[in-house]
Amino acid sequence: MTETRTRPPTPVHWKLAVDAADPHAQADFWGAALNYPVEDHSVLVERLLGAGVVPPEVTTESHGRPAWRDAAAVRHPQDPYDKESGAGLGRRLLFQRVPEPKTVKNRLHLDLHPGRGTREGEVARLTALGATVLREVKEPQGEWVVMADPESNEFCVS
Repeated sequence: MTETRTRPPTPVHWKLAVDAADPHAQADFWGAALNYPVEDHSVLVERLLGAGVVPPEVTTESHGRPAWRDAAAVRHPQDPYDKESGAGLGRRLLFQRVPEPKTVKNRLHLDLHPGRGTREGEVARLTALGATVLREVKEPQGEWVVMADPESNEFCVS
């Protein structure tokens, strides 16, 4: 009888895509909120523009560099990234422009955990970045602050 060996499953690579009215402003906010760098896609954008593969209308300038008009992303600073595209290969948030405004409560949100005893300071920092406090929650299972980013997407700070 032959022996069958199975490999352990490979984890699935993912990114969280967030609809946005202004992807670059959202990337700037969340980059500052999470201490993640905003991805620099300028090398890819310049290469594709130079080759005539994409029209200039799909680009903009962000932080003094060419960027995609309708998308911006942030990535974890310790995760790998593709130097040719600037895209993160690990934990990242992608903000993509959509025409319609947010109309209902999020079905998915981020929970930020700044560390024991630092919630109040973190809420103040996030408020200074443009977030708003929606409510403070105190329940038997814990305490947290529900906030909204500059485009009204809810998130929690515990």
